[in-house]
Amino acid sequence: MISNRWIEQRKSSWSRLDALTHQVESSGIAALSGGELREFGLLYRQVAADLSAVRSDQSSSTLEEYLNQLLSRAHNRIYTGRKAGLRSIANFMAFEYPRIFRRLFPYVAMSFLIFLAGAALGTVLSVSTPQFERLMLPTNILQAIARHEMWTQSLLSVKPQASSAILTNNISVCFSTFVGGFLGALGTIYLLFTNGLLMGVISTACARAHLALDLAGFVAAHGALELPSIFIAGGAGLRLGVGLLFPGMLRRRDSLVLGAREAVRLLAGVVPLLFVAGILEAFLSPSGAPKAAKFAVGLVLLTGLCIWLAEGGRSSRASFIVDSMPSFSMARNKVRSNQ
Repeated sequence: MISNRWIEQRKSSWSRLDALTHQVESSGIAALSGGELREFGLLYRQVAADLSAVRSDQSSSTLEEYLNQLLSRAHNRIYTGRKAGLRSIANFMAFEYPRIFRRLFPYVAMSFLIFLAGAALGTVLSVSTPQFERLMLPTNILQAIARHEMWTQSLLSVKPQASSAILTNNISVCFSTFVGGFLGALGTIYLLFTNGLLMGVISTACARAHLALDLAGFVAAHGALELPSIFIAGGAGLRLGVGLLFPGMLRRRDSLVLGAREAVRLLAGVVPLLFVAGILEAFLSPSGAPKAAKFAVGLVLLTGLCIWLAEGGRSSRASFIVDSMPSFSMARNKVRSNQ
């Protein structure tokens, strides 16, 4: 079992690695002297060994997350050593992000369950108390449903503007869901639950008006990316809230910083998803394209998303790409030249 004495003995090494990593993040790996580069590599290996020891103790999950995050930051700088560019962003999205997602998946799963609970309640209330729909839905939507029409047709006349507005709104919803984590995750839970509640009410109202298939056809294409983005943003907010409320063996401030770092990295992956979803929601979803085509697009996108998140970063190719980055070779040569 990991003791507090062992943690106190190792803290100085962790703090030093954190300081060197921050220096590299700010100024690049070339800012380190030859001695600092050697120390950086040595500390990286020592902290990796500490992480292996911590993983053997199931009660040290918070400390494990802290060391894992620290090593991840140091690894990125050792093997890239430069500020983010297109190549490093692509590398992050292709390999690092899926690993982050899998590590924080329990938070995303809980986010989905909260949304699902809201949807279930919205469905039950709409079925048992039809007037509940009038309290939840705008007048224009209620009037369209009463005419057995989809209210989404108006998007077709303002496609470019609609795409921009939808993207802005989706980003706003996801960001608000994430920021709700600063309220001890209460804000995140509230937004997830109310969005689920609204989805349950709309689905029930459309089903009652025999518009269920029309609603499904509208949501299928963009929803394959938009809904998972909301769940991921909710997971990021929950991770933030857990870092604030349950610091474990860390100081509350350190726990919050760790939670925020992981949550921001988890949230970063939804930006390209929302961009694609916004375009689909403005151009394809409300169009007269066959419903089969919309369902097919949604199925392809959801399948691709699942494969990326489940398998990304697992292959040896990920290690090959980061190990082939030229900056590490430059740093290694710099150490040799200083010996």
